[in-house]
Amino acid sequence: MLSVPTLWTVFVINFLALGLIWGYVIRSYPSFEAARFWTGSAFTAAAGAAMAMLRVVLPDTLVPLLFAGTALILAICLASMGIQKFFDRPVSWRNTLLTTGLGFAGLSFFIFVHDSVPARMTVFTIAQALPMVLSLKLLLTPHEGRVNPGARLAGVVTIIILGILAVRLLGAVTGMGGSFSYMHFSPVQSVVILVLVFLSMSLNFGFLLMAMDRLRNEVADLALLDDLTGVGNRRYLLQRLTEECARSERGGQPFALLVIDLDGFKSINDTHGHAAGDACLQHFTLMAQTRLRPGDMLARTGGDEFCIVLPSSTLREGAMIARRVLEVCRADAEQCTGNDIPIAVSIGVAQWSREMGAFPDRLIAAADHALYDAKKAGRNGFATYDPAPPLAPEPATSGMADMALRKRA
Repeated sequence: MLSVPTLWTVFVINFLALGLIWGYVIRSYPSFEAARFWTGSAFTAAAGAAMAMLRVVLPDTLVPLLFAGTALILAICLASMGIQKFFDRPVSWRNTLLTTGLGFAGLSFFIFVHDSVPARMTVFTIAQALPMVLSLKLLLTPHEGRVNPGARLAGVVTIIILGILAVRLLGAVTGMGGSFSYMHFSPVQSVVILVLVFLSMSLNFGFLLMAMDRLRNEVADLALLDDLTGVGNRRYLLQRLTEECARSERGGQPFALLVIDLDGFKSINDTHGHAAGDACLQHFTLMAQTRLRPGDMLARTGGDEFCIVLPSSTLREGAMIARRVLEVCRADAEQCTGNDIPIAVSIGVAQWSREMGAFPDRLIAAADHALYDAKKAGRNGFATYDPAPPLAPEPATSGMADMALRKRA
């Protein structure tokens, strides 16, 4: 059987290693706030285990056990706060301090006022189990339609730990498995300690998997978002258009695309500087988003060019959205004074048709034709790409470029 100091040393080393791992996560990803709580939890647990070892050096006093138990309760509360932070729930230091304080008070009472090992174990177990039970629902509940694999693992491990705490409490109260002592562990207690060390590592591994899943999703989002404006980039646009084309091919339901170009953007950069140009792009993004419907998608495809995908929309509905975007830009330009830079845009509108099939570049080309027509008409307006029926049979090789354009003011 392992000695008591050896078992507590294993505990200390385990939690110190976990703390160093989470510390590295904080350094590498400072915006991942949950890692701060999990780091604090690991180091606090290491400190608690180290204080418990003092019981071997100071056998005549139970003070080390008081502070060790309190530290371990605080460690579990911090781990629970990390889970809440991970799922964007508000964290409550008040509840943590209340749980830790009541645990400290209960342990103090049953150490100094009425010495009772079963009572101490009851207080200690309840104070540890409470934050874990409150976190269990978050770990096992689907978020955004799926359960995080790491959260599922952490939830399962939490259930096992709760079961072990209940069995340990039962053993301490009834005396099964030998009398409970921090000075001389029985074989059963030694096994329980080793199992809890393994489970604590598994629990933190679940937390690490949660972090990896979150960071991977963030990286995937960044690959599809424009750094300056925060809307979709060209890759995201093509991905969305491909999906919409496939959906329209299956169901025959049309959708529309707007291609937008800021008029005179080069002169803004040349006259006012690139910082002013960037501010114009950001300002236009905010204005345009106020005129979109739920489900519409705005993307910046590069430079001063934007696109808006309008699912389940006809050419007429696309023209309506284009008119709304123009109106908000014109109203904003009328209010410009002093050094304010007015923003004007030209918009081309096109609707998916069966001839375009599953090729988003054909729809983009159609909207580009309409945009070119809007610019020829004097800019600060929009035009629609409306293929007129041919008056005579056309060669099979005739493309959409020969279709007529119909302008709309």
